[in-house]
Amino acid sequence: MLYPILGVIAVLVLIVLSLGFSRPAKFRVERSASITATPAAIYAILSDFRQSDCWSPWEKKDLNMQKTFSGSPSGKGAIHEWDGNNNVGSGRQEIVDVVPNSKIVIQLDFYRPFKGTNTVEFLLEPTGDSTTVRWIIYGPMNFIVRVLCMNMDKMIGKDFEQGLSDLKAHLEQ
Repeated sequence: MLYPILGVIAVLVLIVLSLGFSRPAKFRVERSASITATPAAIYAILSDFRQSDCWSPWEKKDLNMQKTFSGSPSGKGAIHEWDGNNNVGSGRQEIVDVVPNSKIVIQLDFYRPFKGTNTVEFLLEPTGDSTTVRWIIYGPMNFIVRVLCMNMDKMIGKDFEQGLSDLKAHLEQ
């Protein structure tokens, strides 16, 4: 009686391990939008975490989120920390590199609901009287996330689309 139970447990363990190891160890999600605004106007908003309430989709998911800002007011060295409900979790982001009016690189650390460190990039490309804004996130996928078959594109892609739409509406009003 013990051997069949151990056999079933062994098969389940093998299934879980194969799920985890068969999934990619890294992820990348990207969305873009064309906004009728200068790269400088867009850069000014995206490089200042204090202005995220006008475009960030997560700001609307927890109106009581606790936020702190430190470091530089904007640009390289700007830091934003938050602690909120289950929809936003808690974490910290810091702008670690910039090319003014062109590129912003952010280190994004999540503490809850899952620990993780990712990189976020905003790339601004002028095209005539508008600017193409590319919003990219990438990083490692821990083993648990891979076992649970979480699809990062499905999880956050719509949030990126909403954020870009809100940024566009804010800048084009």
